[in-house]
Amino acid sequence: MSAAPHRDAAKAGIGLGSAMAVAISWSLHKSIVWALVHGVFGWFYVIYYALTRPGGLSG
Repeated sequence: MSAAPHRDAAKAGIGLGSAMAVAISWSLHKSIVWALVHGVFGWFYVIYYALTRPGGLSG
């Protein structure tokens, strides 16, 4: 049995930030290429999206 199962789960797939970035990108652009690019940037794209949209983090 693994001493740290949460580490194995984190390594198993893409991270939450990447999944959110891909979902946001796909809903906006409907492009696999842009979804892949934004998925690579992960949380950076999610934070950028939240800061630049009306009603986002900046109000």
